[in-house]
Amino acid sequence: MKLLLLGMNIQKINLESTNYPKLLKEIYDPPKQLYVWGELKSEENYPLAVVGTRKISSYGKQATTDLVRNLTKAGLTIISGLALGVDGLAHQACLDVNGRTIAVLGSGLNKIYPSLHKKLAEKIVTSGGAVISEYEPDQGPTKWNFPARNRIVAGMSLGVLVIEAPEGSGALITASCSLDLGREVFAVPGNIYQANSFGTNRLIKMGAKPVSQAEDILDALNLELTSPIKKEIKPANPEEKIILEILTLEPLHIDEIIKQSKLEAPVVSSTLIMMEIVGKIKNLGQGHYGLKI
Repeated sequence: MKLLLLGMNIQKINLESTNYPKLLKEIYDPPKQLYVWGELKSEENYPLAVVGTRKISSYGKQATTDLVRNLTKAGLTIISGLALGVDGLAHQACLDVNGRTIAVLGSGLNKIYPSLHKKLAEKIVTSGGAVISEYEPDQGPTKWNFPARNRIVAGMSLGVLVIEAPEGSGALITASCSLDLGREVFAVPGNIYQANSFGTNRLIKMGAKPVSQAEDILDALNLELTSPIKKEIKPANPEEKIILEILTLEPLHIDEIIKQSKLEAPVVSSTLIMMEIVGKIKNLGQGHYGLKI
């Protein structure tokens, strides 16, 4: 069923629809219907929820931007709630690097909330993503809608990353939903004296995985990325240039590096050591090396 509202081509789907998200079907109370503006797929490419406080700090802005951009470059789909603060910044950071992102609303698609993010919603759709809601298109936001919305954000995702969350934050509800579903919860640690770090630090105490770089999430989810994107690294010499052209995010043994580079073994060994020291590559153990994101 397709509806045309405010110039938007909206599709109404149900549990039997071919593009209903498979992960969402697994939760105990999946929405019986979804209104979709844009393109929704039954299986997204490594979907990860990114959530946090509306009153984001400068630290939270930097963490959200850096982490989301690198996760997007690595091939993940970013799921969030279009709210002010962390949510909106996560969507925008994903779009900045031409990624795919999905916004889940706590209102109908004809009543996009917050209204400040109407343009952002349009950008999400025109970039190939989607804005979705379980509510009738003309339904406005209510305080009861958002906790229900959060179960969808968690339900569509392999895990949730909480950037900043003070006590009582809705982001903690999303994290709780993920825990109930047996999915991963990640949290960015913060200053113990800052209110915005109360929730994330508590989540870490409870067993959430602390995150300081995108690799922490990729390693935890054991993802095999189909199209890794190399970090922009300037080689210091011709030997580094040759090795950088060989390495990817996937581990590569030093013997294979020597073989492909056609360099002498001592040269490869010393070059890898220097590149690891300056942070250009990572040593994965047992003679395996890979690029950093």
